[in-house]
Amino acid sequence: MTLSVALDAALSGLSVTSDQTAVVSRNVARAGDASASRKTGNVVTLPGAGVRLASITRATDAALLDKMLGATSDAGRQRVMVEALDQLDQTVNDPELEASPAALVAKLASAIQGYAAAPQDATAARSAVAAANNLAKGLNSATQTVQQVRGKADAAIAAAVDHVNTLLAQFETVNNEIVKGTRLGSDVTDFLDQRDQILAGLAEEVGVRTIARADNDMAVYTDSGVTLFDVKVRTVSFDRTLLFTPTTTGNPVYVDGVPITGNAGSMLAGSGRLTGLAAVRDGAAVTYQSQLDEIARGLITAFAESDQSAVPTLPDAPGLLTYAGAPAMPAGGTLLVGLAGSIKVNANADPAQGGDPSRLRDGGISNPGNPAYVYNASGGAGYSARLDQLLDRLNTQQAFDPAAQAGPSATLAGYAASSVAWLQQSRQSAGDAGDYQNALLERASDALSKATGVNLDEEMTLLLELERSYQASTRLVTTIDNMLGSLLQAVG
Repeated sequence: MTLSVALDAALSGLSVTSDQTAVVSRNVARAGDASASRKTGNVVTLPGAGVRLASITRATDAALLDKMLGATSDAGRQRVMVEALDQLDQTVNDPELEASPAALVAKLASAIQGYAAAPQDATAARSAVAAANNLAKGLNSATQTVQQVRGKADAAIAAAVDHVNTLLAQFETVNNEIVKGTRLGSDVTDFLDQRDQILAGLAEEVGVRTIARADNDMAVYTDSGVTLFDVKVRTVSFDRTLLFTPTTTGNPVYVDGVPITGNAGSMLAGSGRLTGLAAVRDGAAVTYQSQLDEIARGLITAFAESDQSAVPTLPDAPGLLTYAGAPAMPAGGTLLVGLAGSIKVNANADPAQGGDPSRLRDGGISNPGNPAYVYNASGGAGYSARLDQLLDRLNTQQAFDPAAQAGPSATLAGYAASSVAWLQQSRQSAGDAGDYQNALLERASDALSKATGVNLDEEMTLLLELERSYQASTRLVTTIDNMLGSLLQAVG
């Protein structure tokens, strides 16, 4: 080996060591960044002598990344469901005020029982009507809460769709840089990290799967197979509903015209915040609203007045508790959507509206001008048969619509308790599933970090090795310099 060749080899060693040190510095600088992967400088030997930095690659684990993305989507779905069920739980979780529908039904029964024990007591009559008023308002308020939860979920879907479109636009830009840089042989490792970070953001909103292609190109699909990105970004669209009522049906999210949320479609996404929000808006909240509506229908049925004529010919009519469809009765055992939001105390028995609360004892609430609906025909102050009948009805099993998922038959108190149990069980199940998914996400993230992240101890060790290499190269340069100096002196 000539001195010039040896010098070239030493200088190339210094250059490569400098480049490798820069790579280590990049790793150390991003050691606390969860989205950063460990970079490695790949050194090759040159023909004859010397070395050069051929490329910079990063540590990757496609299987762990896919697992982390899946766990992110599942955790995002459960998180929004738990938050929404916690909001719905406010309608029943009030032990101090006892303002849940089940507690208010019990209070109404107790007030009527007190009135039946003293049917001549005007104060007891007012208390019973006030209890009915509180129950009606409690169902109205619970309906408002449910629809507010649905409205918030719909607004969150709109925000999530905007976020998805923003992330897809960023993904396209970064992916194009990666493909271009790969073809030119440039260092694209930081862009690859950035792309993985964007994927994690997408996965939180909607379940995704990816396909890697030549030149580090990538296509992205929902977990149900709908294309989100393939060379070009696909448009994700959603029409927000500004006002929710019990009869409102929320709009689905579309990707290029294909629905990925909602109750119809063959390619619905299976995970992510979008799926969880849609499940709350169109599933859990709707079911709970149905249970409230069935409680309201059961109350109207229990307090209905019937024709007291010797030969009854008139249909039953709503009594103490009524609704907009009066004087017709709601169909038995059949859900009437939104009824809990409109149930109210009949003005004919409400003293606040000029009514007579004693009609609860005597009858004639539905139509004071029609004596056929009067139970206390003699007008006796000690009459309690009608009040006893109402108590019996409250304690008699009724048929409820199975679609409400709180049981096909029960007493009113039992059905209200079943509704509470359903809500609490749904909340508990969602919470347990959320804890599991969060733990799974944490483990997947830790495993990915250990496999591809930066370890400071390893980087410091490598830095020491590079320092020794640098020292060796400088010694070689010094030796060559001395030899050249001696050679020049000898020929000088």
